[in-house]
Amino acid sequence: MPTQRLSMRRIREVLRLKHVQGLPERVIARTIGISNGVVHGYLRRASAAGLSWPLPDGLTDEDLELLLFPAPRAASQSPQRPVPDWCYVEKELRRRNVTRLLLWDEYRNAHPDGFGYTWFCTTYEAWKSRVRPSMRQTHLGGEKVFVDFAGDTIDVTDPITGEVQAMKLFVATMGASNYTYAETCPSEGLPDWIRVHTNLFSFLGGAPKFVVCDNLKAAVTNPDHYDPGLNRTYVEMASHYSTAILAARPRRPKDKAKVEQAVLIVERWLLGRLRHRTFFSLADVNAAIADLMTHLNEERPIRRLGVTRRQLLEQIDRPALKVLPTEPYEFSEWRTCRVGIDYHIEVAAHYYSVPHRFARAEVDARLTARTVEIFLKGERIAAHMRGGGNHKHTTVPEHMPSSHRRYAGWTIERIRADASLVGPATAALCELILEQRPHPEQGFRACLGVVRLARPYGAERLEAAAERAIDIGARTYGSVKSILDNHLDRRSAQKRATDGTPILHANIRGPRYYN
Repeated sequence: MPTQRLSMRRIREVLRLKHVQGLPERVIARTIGISNGVVHGYLRRASAAGLSWPLPDGLTDEDLELLLFPAPRAASQSPQRPVPDWCYVEKELRRRNVTRLLLWDEYRNAHPDGFGYTWFCTTYEAWKSRVRPSMRQTHLGGEKVFVDFAGDTIDVTDPITGEVQAMKLFVATMGASNYTYAETCPSEGLPDWIRVHTNLFSFLGGAPKFVVCDNLKAAVTNPDHYDPGLNRTYVEMASHYSTAILAARPRRPKDKAKVEQAVLIVERWLLGRLRHRTFFSLADVNAAIADLMTHLNEERPIRRLGVTRRQLLEQIDRPALKVLPTEPYEFSEWRTCRVGIDYHIEVAAHYYSVPHRFARAEVDARLTARTVEIFLKGERIAAHMRGGGNHKHTTVPEHMPSSHRRYAGWTIERIRADASLVGPATAALCELILEQRPHPEQGFRACLGVVRLARPYGAERLEAAAERAIDIGARTYGSVKSILDNHLDRRSAQKRATDGTPILHANIRGPRYYN
């Protein structure tokens, strides 16, 4: 690192100590706090400029600096000592592992009598400041892509209603080649934000090392100056493409100066040319934008560099881009949920089961268009096909406790089928039980109990008990079990008398009393 030049006030002090005090250079160096060689160099420059002490009246610090450090003369150019091609130098420095010293070595190998390394660096900096005064950063090939939304929008008109909707303009540009991409989308929301990134990587044919973004809500959840919080879906998308997200500091537009300039270029290049056109669909807008961006990237050279953005992309960025995965990223949304006591979580008005041991736990749900995955502390504990928002349940039998699982497979249709296997009387009794209740489901457990009596008592006895229960009007599980326990199924039921003359008496209740 070169030694920083002393202020003119301290150089004046060096001259005073030498010419007035007569101190040797070693003592002056110790007094000022600099090396002997620096003192000797300043005194030599002063002698060459004809300066002693006292200095001429009215000599300002600027005048003194010009006398001690005159501007270098223009380098004399010759066939043996040509000036390097600074456009080539600028382009090569954007490649990885390419340094100024390496380029200077190549220059001297081609021209042994060429300029020195100090002149090479100084003149290059001067050229760069003239050509691109705002260029402060050196971007390596394939390292960064800068993304942002433009402030202006493009209108799309509904062909039926005539309603006009303002579409957002997404702009991205590569740091090294300035290769630019633009696309319109309905909003700045997370689904559109992810979709335009997927299209961007497909357009580039690869993924850069970093994506530099602004602090919009779809990308940054916590715009902290030192440790910004990134949206989980955005980070997942970046991981899918083996890239990383760099959020610009809040209120620091210079962190993404590339895309700020690209937005300005795109707005002037696109919006002015499309101002007289009326678009009736988003596809029409993006088709028109693609045509204009092709002309900008492939046919319009960058001023003073003499090459197009497409040429720079192929030479600098493309070899360093990472290969795209076989499948594009599928948009997913993350939500934090609490597992209910019934070991289900509610996601988008639908209930999904998790293993019952995780009841009341806080989990993360990942939603895609087709699936719902549930994670606990980064480990996936359940996965389901996504259901509709109908407040129904999707339950995996393995997630249920064993006591619940025994009853889960039983339905009214299954009970009817199992009752028919026992016998027609059992099937008829179950039908009477189901019909007697206001809702068939209310007789579900009674029927289930009746059918299971075939295990301890046998199907033959159960069938006989069902016949007796039907005959005496019994419609409960307890009545059937009592018949079996008391061996009443082995006795024939007494037939009701139907041919006798009814007894009429004031103390005898007639049949109307019970109806």
